[in-house]
Amino acid sequence: MKKLSLAARTSLLALSVALLFPLAAQAQNIAIVNGKPVPKARAETLLQQATKQGGQPRTPELEAQVNDEVVLREMFMQEAERRKLTSSPEYKAQMELARQSILIRELFNDYTKKNPIADADIQAEYNKFKAQSSGTEYRARHILVEKEDEAKALIAQIKGGAKFDELAKKSSKDPGSGEKGGDLDWAAADSYVPEFSKALSALKKGDMTDTPVKSQFGYHIIKLEDTREAQFPGLDEVKPQIQQRLGQQRLAKFRDEIKAKAKTDYKFSQ
Repeated sequence: MKKLSLAARTSLLALSVALLFPLAAQAQNIAIVNGKPVPKARAETLLQQATKQGGQPRTPELEAQVNDEVVLREMFMQEAERRKLTSSPEYKAQMELARQSILIRELFNDYTKKNPIADADIQAEYNKFKAQSSGTEYRARHILVEKEDEAKALIAQIKGGAKFDELAKKSSKDPGSGEKGGDLDWAAADSYVPEFSKALSALKKGDMTDTPVKSQFGYHIIKLEDTREAQFPGLDEVKPQIQQRLGQQRLAKFRDEIKAKAKTDYKFSQ
């Protein structure tokens, strides 16, 4: 077999590269629109936004929709450029606002990445909340009516043997608890209006108020079912909320620090 000359081999190599180049370029692009490539990286960025911010799962259907979107955007963008809309004052003003928004978002994202919330900080915040939530919780029932005489009549019926929960379902004007026999579930005394809270705290387990308790809502008949030490969720249950709260506090402090050290003659309204 006759060997190729150096020049022939060089020409053949150049031809091979030329033939393969469009295939390599095509692998990096979704499409070519009017001679201009639409890179896959653009679709990937949009996909990451949809899955991260929108909470959508990454599926073949979503990928197809995003590909359609970026190709359409390229078509529309080319048409806008053809009409020279990029030179309009409105476009330039909007682009400046968009540039600022993106850069500011990146500033705060960068700060968050470089200043993660430590587990020790989360634990300390959890302990603080838990200490504030200690105390007694009450499991109570009540019947709410508009008139004092009506409340007194119901108290007499209960003392005469009528069942509290049945009268609550029939007579209470509190739609939330009435249909549940007046059950208010577990709650701290101070979660109620002061008059109700004071009367509830004075009751012993199983007791009922002898006289109607007046509040802004009407007249209450209150029965204490049980008491317990205040319950607080475990750290794992509330860790994401605490982490988010601490992160927001740090960002607010970071913003205030930037604002404080900047030199300006502007006076903020608040």
